[in-house]
Amino acid sequence: MRVVRASKFRHVFGQALKNDQCYDDIRVSRVTWDSSFCAVNPKFVAIIIEASGGGAFLVLPLLKTGRIDKAYPTVCGHTGPVLDIDWCPHNDHVIASGSEDCTVMVWQIPENGLVTPLAEPVVVLEGHSKRVGIVTWHPTARNVLMSAGCDNLIIIWNVGTGEAMIQLEDMHPDVIFSACWSRNGALICTACKDKNIRVIDPRKEKIVAEKDKAHDGARPMRAIFLADGNVFTTGFSRMSERQLALWNPKSMEEPISVHELDTSNGVLLPFYDADTSVVYLCGKGDSSIRYFEITDEAPFVHYLNTFSSKEPQRGMGYMPKRGLDVNKCEIARFYKLHERKCEPIIMTVPRKSDLFQDDLYPDTAGPDCAIEAEDWFDGKNGEPILISLKNGYVPGKNRDLKVVKKSNVLEGKPAKKAANTSPAERKLEELLREVKSLRDLVTLQDRRIAKLEDQMSKVAI
Repeated sequence: MRVVRASKFRHVFGQALKNDQCYDDIRVSRVTWDSSFCAVNPKFVAIIIEASGGGAFLVLPLLKTGRIDKAYPTVCGHTGPVLDIDWCPHNDHVIASGSEDCTVMVWQIPENGLVTPLAEPVVVLEGHSKRVGIVTWHPTARNVLMSAGCDNLIIIWNVGTGEAMIQLEDMHPDVIFSACWSRNGALICTACKDKNIRVIDPRKEKIVAEKDKAHDGARPMRAIFLADGNVFTTGFSRMSERQLALWNPKSMEEPISVHELDTSNGVLLPFYDADTSVVYLCGKGDSSIRYFEITDEAPFVHYLNTFSSKEPQRGMGYMPKRGLDVNKCEIARFYKLHERKCEPIIMTVPRKSDLFQDDLYPDTAGPDCAIEAEDWFDGKNGEPILISLKNGYVPGKNRDLKVVKKSNVLEGKPAKKAANTSPAERKLEELLREVKSLRDLVTLQDRRIAKLEDQMSKVAI
């Protein structure tokens, strides 16, 4: 007789909210890039949208549901499509964006959301020579941001000074599909088009573990850190079956566990809850969310359930734990992007009692940072500062992001390629060339007019 494994998450069920609680009439971006296109925190939902003549994203207060007016103001400072967005974990009004225009921009959202279009970022971070597809904030250090571009380069920024502090060059021979911080932000793990998973110590600029051909298939992989330091990956087999795998960075020869799922071709985006050790997999183009519990017992990755719906998802936002309704035993909330709307999906553990369920809600990462950027760059680490959700999360007042620009520490380094001139410099050169050609044109016209006047005066005589 097979004994069913006991788990408090076995009966988790998903429920999509009714239409009046969705965000409607939004033109979700059609750009071909496998990011989630959506970022959420306890105050706002941000969604990358179609924008003519540049890149833009919407930032809506969570309560601003219903039809969104076409004239609703956007964050619109990029000159190319926006590819990725990420809310700062330590300030619910600060969001970073990476774009096809090769820049990273950091924005401060007003207390009650946007009233007019926001085109001026707090800081523009220039250093990539190709489009920037990944931006992700450090989990515990203030104002530390990682970006990865299609120039196969990872840059770690001190946003407070606008400086590129660390450049991880020559580690990835091809496009970086994903980059993720460890729980305390001491390490990062990446998935690359060369099919390798790498665990990197960014401050030592050293690869500490690597697995080639983690998944044999050619389609994009994803890699995330778990709370215990193991790495969870999604990818494809040689036969194009979707796979998930669990790895121990101390011994990467063989995976701890591998599961084959199906033969769909959408990239699986993993969302991880460190408090409950549940991983949610959202396939791009799928109409379902599958969830798994990760434990110390074989087979280590245990299938829990699937939330299914009719419509395929274009992207997905994932609410931090402090934004959930603990009174309803909500353990996850997703924001599913359709072609023209964003639909919240709530994951709940059925419980009869109205009391706070402390087994579902261990203390979780709060909004306070553990250390300052300078401390982290000097080699210190800080574990997440945990908060209790017992009385629900009450947001505090967020301070404004202050940027004191310094000359870039990396500017002294010899330029790697001519392509490393910043987009702003390239734009300036272009404008100067245009001005010069217009001046030449005006000079030519002046000469022609002078010649014609000369001829007319001769005829008149």
